[in-house]
Amino acid sequence: MKLDRSTFTRPWRAALAPLMAALVLAGCATATPEAPSFQAPAQFKEQAVAPAEGQWTRAKPAEAQPRGEWWRAFNDPVLDALVARADASNNSIQVAAARLAEARALARSTDADRAPQLGLGAGASRQRGLDRNQSTTPSTLITAGLDFSYELDLFGRLSKASDAARLDAESRAGLLQSTRLLVQAETAQTYLALRALDDERQLVRETVEAYRDTLRLTQQRHRAGDIAELDVARVETEMASTESEALTLDRRRAELEHALAVLTGEAASSFEMKPDSWATALPAIPAGVPATVLTRRPDVSAAQRSVLAAQARVGVAQAAWFPNIALTGGAGYASSDLGDLFKWSARSWGIGALLSLPLLDGGRREAGVQGASAQLDGALASYRDQVLTAFKDVEDQLSSLRILEAQSDVQAKAVASASRATQLSDTRYRNGYISQLDLLDARRSELRNRRQALQVRSAQYQSTVGLIRALGGGWSDPAMADAAPAGGASAQVAGR
Repeated sequence: MKLDRSTFTRPWRAALAPLMAALVLAGCATATPEAPSFQAPAQFKEQAVAPAEGQWTRAKPAEAQPRGEWWRAFNDPVLDALVARADASNNSIQVAAARLAEARALARSTDADRAPQLGLGAGASRQRGLDRNQSTTPSTLITAGLDFSYELDLFGRLSKASDAARLDAESRAGLLQSTRLLVQAETAQTYLALRALDDERQLVRETVEAYRDTLRLTQQRHRAGDIAELDVARVETEMASTESEALTLDRRRAELEHALAVLTGEAASSFEMKPDSWATALPAIPAGVPATVLTRRPDVSAAQRSVLAAQARVGVAQAAWFPNIALTGGAGYASSDLGDLFKWSARSWGIGALLSLPLLDGGRREAGVQGASAQLDGALASYRDQVLTAFKDVEDQLSSLRILEAQSDVQAKAVASASRATQLSDTRYRNGYISQLDLLDARRSELRNRRQALQVRSAQYQSTVGLIRALGGGWSDPAMADAAPAGGASAQVAGR
């Protein structure tokens, strides 16, 4: 048979074909993940002031923007102290902080795979008949030295895995911020609900005292024979019913106090919040809050980081098609006698390179790519859903505040009218011009309207805190801190 150059190169070409294909596919590897952004309206619908038609602002996450101590806008020292205690001791925050620390440790562990590995080793063995000459004389081998290994990350598998772990840690950091904001908001809302309940309890108890005065007057008139016993029974019924409502409010207050204890990380048995007047200020919301403040929401940021991590893991799965190349080395001493182990003549060393490229894996790598792609699709859908939920939360609170402001004005008029009607009814009843039923009806109407006014006011505080939470911790525009680009525009504008 005639031998030529092609005879020898043909087998090598066949053997190297998978490697060459992998090198070609390397150029098709996943590009560097890009941060997803969302297109936000220039303003929220509830606060729109005739924005330009069809104009949207491309908003990029800005979770690093400072939020500040937003609860201080309520100008309540007790609230400030409660939020500080919740920040320090709340268990949900501590759980989120522990998960963040775990994610950061995992990121460091993953990143360590990209660094050279160096180890110290030593060993001793005694054997017989295991060498090539099948010696029947036992021999001893003692070794000591350093081992070195380093994987060449030619196709980015290790770097993408490291990026994914880092992005997971950043996502956990966003979830920690989200948990902290949630706890702060719940603490503020629970405290404000408790203070509103204190005022409502005081109002109901004042009404009970008014019924007692009416009962004494009714009993005197009954003893004088001016009215029937039925009138006395009616006043007693009304007073007992109102006292029952006061006890119901006491029960609700105890539940809110216990909830505050849990939020601040304390036992309900040792926590006490004494009743006090409701002197908390209601912050004024500026007109025209820009929609770009949503870029500061930590849950939106966490969802974005999850998308980036999923993109990086797609790259890791694709890099599994490429060969792994590792450099190895070792240096030390080897001797059959412990006394001669560290002599210069006993030195030994070795270096090597390892290449690994799976050829048949039953579809394992393809399944890995498909699974990573599916996770990316899910992360993108979750991110979009989180953004839509953020807009919904803000619009809900803005609409509530708008309606509650109008309701507060109307309810104030109702309270004034009911109070005047009670005064007139009381005077006319004492002079015998109207029946007792008219007086009781006037008192019930005043109590109902006063309690409704307190509930509307409480709802305004709750919606204000809810809006702050929905906006990510305030309503200042994070883009204000950035330098405006040429032309005076503060953000990129894109068509709808």
